[in-house]
Amino acid sequence: MLSIEESLQRFEELHGDVCPGQILGVRMAVLGCKLIGIEDPRGLDRKKLVVWVEIDRWLADAVEVVTGARLGNRNLKFRDYGKLAATFLNLENGDAVRVVALGSSRELARQRHPEIEDKHLRQLTTYREATDEELFGVRTVQMTLNELDAPGHPKARVNCSDCEEEINDGREVITSDGGIKCQPCALAARDHTIVSRVMSTR
Repeated sequence: MLSIEESLQRFEELHGDVCPGQILGVRMAVLGCKLIGIEDPRGLDRKKLVVWVEIDRWLADAVEVVTGARLGNRNLKFRDYGKLAATFLNLENGDAVRVVALGSSRELARQRHPEIEDKHLRQLTTYREATDEELFGVRTVQMTLNELDAPGHPKARVNCSDCEEEINDGREVITSDGGIKCQPCALAARDHTIVSRVMSTR
């Protein structure tokens, strides 16, 4: 696995200047892999690792740089929770951990380097030198990967009864009358029902 400094250099080459949050993201990805026994995520271990990220910001980019996991390969998953957290699963041994960046890290930077007036530089410095324990919360979790979520070719395809577009890998919604809809069509139908119900009560 690339060292933290090598990963940061690679990140900078791909995405430009490194910000404090990206240092946290790179360190989170290195720590997550280490804790579940993934030593070479971009090489020999690349088929063993699946990562779920919980925010659509720099964390996903950092995880990709460190691990090589990508949405297109289906070994990087996205959950839109708005949290600076990621869960790492070793498919071979079943080990999984969830790592979250602690909000207290900003206060840690203020306390550790009050002599640095620039907040950006203060956090950059602190996030490089702080221990993992100071920056992250770690919890062992139980994770399973559904066959329909696994990397590889689609395992199932159906068509939406409304828009007739194809839906892959079990993402369809089965309606109360047994019909098959894609999620946008099912959501539109639900919202229309709610709006109609509200209008009828006025």
